[in-house]
Amino acid sequence: MAISSIEWTELTWNPVTGCTKISPGCKFCYAEVMSKRLKAMGVEKYKDGFKKVKTHPESLNIPFSWRKPKVVFVNSMSDLFHPEVSLQYIKAVFAVMNQTPQHIYQVLTKRSERLLEISSELNWTPNIWMGVSVENEEYTFRIDNLSQTAAKTKFLSIEPLIGPIKTLNLEQIDWVIVGGESGHKARPIEKSWIDSIKIKCEKNKVAFFFKQWGKPKFNENPLDPTMSAEHPQHAKGGCELDGKVYREMPFEAA
Repeated sequence: MAISSIEWTELTWNPVTGCTKISPGCKFCYAEVMSKRLKAMGVEKYKDGFKKVKTHPESLNIPFSWRKPKVVFVNSMSDLFHPEVSLQYIKAVFAVMNQTPQHIYQVLTKRSERLLEISSELNWTPNIWMGVSVENEEYTFRIDNLSQTAAKTKFLSIEPLIGPIKTLNLEQIDWVIVGGESGHKARPIEKSWIDSIKIKCEKNKVAFFFKQWGKPKFNENPLDPTMSAEHPQHAKGGCELDGKVYREMPFEAA
């Protein structure tokens, strides 16, 4: 368990570590960079590197130790639906989430085909929010897969947004997170892409969360106050959109 700097969650919980890249959004994976750093620091959990997918049964009981309700990003350093994670282990992770209904768990995957394949075998209690990553138009099929699951709250992580998304079916979606890519090789994000998603969220009454521009040079407003590290809503590259910060959450859907 670790306190998270990710704006839309409180804690991270990693009963699985390691992953492999499957789409363009993975190109500059932050988890891969962090995994290398943790390995260099001698953290036992990351000794085998990022490309080795490992389960950590010793981490399963951690949520039972949290005294107060938490909002938890599950597997920030992996993908729970990776093919190398057994269905039995996924069920064990779900069992922990089922038994701790006071916490909200945010599960995110790029492997929506497997998610849909095994969805009926999982216990979707209301505290489990299920999301898929969608980086451009080519991967909107993940939304259709997610929509067919029994998850009570469904969300999209459109981050990094690296291309326009014209086909965005939000009929079964409760929450959309949008963000630009950061890092020295970050690919640009365009305001028109963000605006298009925001408008669709408004029309469909879907909670909209704009996380960050990614780099200051992508932000159309050079005076965006949230670029400053001193700002209480600071984000990489700033996070204002037309002078407003959008950090809506789907609590009513939970």
